[in-house]
Amino acid sequence: MAYILVLYYSRHGATKKLAEQIALGIASEELEARIMTVAQTTDDTGSEYASQQDLADCAALAMGSPTRFGQMAAPLQRFLQDSTALWLKGSLVDKPAMVFTSSSSMHGGQESTLLSMSLPLIHQGMLLCGIPYSEPELHDTKTGGTPYGASHVVSNQFADRLSEDEKQLAFKQGKRLAQITKKLMRNS
Repeated sequence: MAYILVLYYSRHGATKKLAEQIALGIASEELEARIMTVAQTTDDTGSEYASQQDLADCAALAMGSPTRFGQMAAPLQRFLQDSTALWLKGSLVDKPAMVFTSSSSMHGGQESTLLSMSLPLIHQGMLLCGIPYSEPELHDTKTGGTPYGASHVVSNQFADRLSEDEKQLAFKQGKRLAQITKKLMRNS
């Protein structure tokens, strides 16, 4: 059965909360959302950690990371750097993908992080899916959310939860990814 891999790294839980909202959006389109994380170190083992095979077998990818100095966190970057064999085989070519992030401040590098996560996906031949400006929350948000992808700002007001705009944008981006995935699956 086709599934969308919701792959993330989260140190303090904010990126995981976005992953869960994205998975709800995917499930609203009756596709399986497989939420998995990446290992923090190469010694970590467990079924919650994604493998390169999980990435190869997915119908689409939603990928998230906290912002680390304006780019993705090292564990996620390492996971992607280990995907050379998939690149050589073209395993991810023409599969839809989206990216999401969280940061501790509004100007903490969210957009550059989303762009840094997009680059390896473009090299893999994946089709990027952002958030269109037709989504009203994108115009109104005072917290997270960009056209590049869903995001969360860990502010004093929303330290332990997502804002309503962040929830809606993550849900809608997950839903959009699922809709595009279903269209591509029908046409293949």
